[in-house]
Amino acid sequence: MKTIDSIPITKISRASKLVSTGAKVGVNYLKYYGDKMVNSKEDAKERLNQNNAEDIYDSLKTLKGSALKVAQMLSMEKSILPQAYVEKFSLSQFSVPPLSPPLVIKTFKKYFGKHPEELFDTFNATSVNAASIGQVHIAEKDGKKFAVKIQYPGVAESIASDLALVKPIAIKMFNIKGKDSDKYFKEVENKLTEETNYLLEIQQSKDVVEACKHIPNLKFPNYYEEFSSERIITMDYMKGEHLSEFVAHNTDQEVSNKLGQALWDFYMYQIHKLKKVHADPHPGNFLISKEGHLIALDFGCMKTIPETFYKPYFELADKACIDNPDAFSEKMYQLEILKSDDSKEEIEFFSAMFHELLSLFTQPFQKEIFDFSNPDFFNQVAEMGQKYSKSTELRNMNGNRGSKHFIYINRTFFGLYNLMFDLKAENIKINNFTNL
Repeated sequence: MKTIDSIPITKISRASKLVSTGAKVGVNYLKYYGDKMVNSKEDAKERLNQNNAEDIYDSLKTLKGSALKVAQMLSMEKSILPQAYVEKFSLSQFSVPPLSPPLVIKTFKKYFGKHPEELFDTFNATSVNAASIGQVHIAEKDGKKFAVKIQYPGVAESIASDLALVKPIAIKMFNIKGKDSDKYFKEVENKLTEETNYLLEIQQSKDVVEACKHIPNLKFPNYYEEFSSERIITMDYMKGEHLSEFVAHNTDQEVSNKLGQALWDFYMYQIHKLKKVHADPHPGNFLISKEGHLIALDFGCMKTIPETFYKPYFELADKACIDNPDAFSEKMYQLEILKSDDSKEEIEFFSAMFHELLSLFTQPFQKEIFDFSNPDFFNQVAEMGQKYSKSTELRNMNGNRGSKHFIYINRTFFGLYNLMFDLKAENIKINNFTNL
């Protein structure tokens, strides 16, 4: 894969890159208008989406950092984005162009104050995995193999300006209006800031490992503070396939079920026991070992779940609450989905919409055992997402709804459901975490 010798790090250089990308998108639309005159509108729109997705992703993978992280988050919104965007943005999960070896050495010396071979016996300056915020290298010391994650230069300093650049796109895509919409962007900015603090990530990682190491068929690396800094993390090198690569060839249903149960238990234990969750469940953060164990990586994005959100959120997963209009309405106000100044029309529309969404989305919690391999459930979720993404009535209303905590908790569940479906996990014991 081609490497990168430099990353735009100033606000002006990063903005200029996005402006040039905007110009390319404009040209794509001009081509589209001509294309649909001689070909079908559907074919022309598909080519437009493919061209735009490629140009936008090519820009973001050069910028890296927050801009690329947003693409990674959007790639999980399979029911909102056109397939061309989902496929292209999904590459940001574990396959982006890495920094060149000379830039790696320069960055390591800047962050650690030493050449990597002053710390390790050997250090491979060619990356084995590059993602949105950092890339991973293999090192050895005293016969032990380590994975060394190095943060891209300029990422931490450009979070606020990057989000300011992508904010107009997000506002349009998710129909966010209203004076208090900034709370959502502040939540994302705070989480991204935390993700660039590798000392915080090490502490969070060690806490998760200690709390969840007893869960069957789940493995974690150890972390080494003496070989780490605010922008570098050193951990055990864990051998395995990315989850998405594993599911492409796996035919052993028993292994799928075992891995699915481990993944589900891991998340339910965090959410219900720790009230803090690994809010970045995408395939690039999980490996499958040859022994059939699930290996969990990268705990930079941890979301604390306050009791004021946790209680009404999971009460809404109770079918008795969903089917009780008064109780349902009470939880909707507690979770800020409905507001005291809503019109009668808004109350009726959003009550009906969320009743439909929650009746479907909470189905796994209505059963003791759930089959995540069933395509009917996921097709219904996708169809409902498409239905509301195309709703003109919804677009005419203020989409600025819900507690700020929804952003990462919903992201966690969407990602978890998708991973469970990718694994084709059957017969999953929903409340098994209570026995752990």
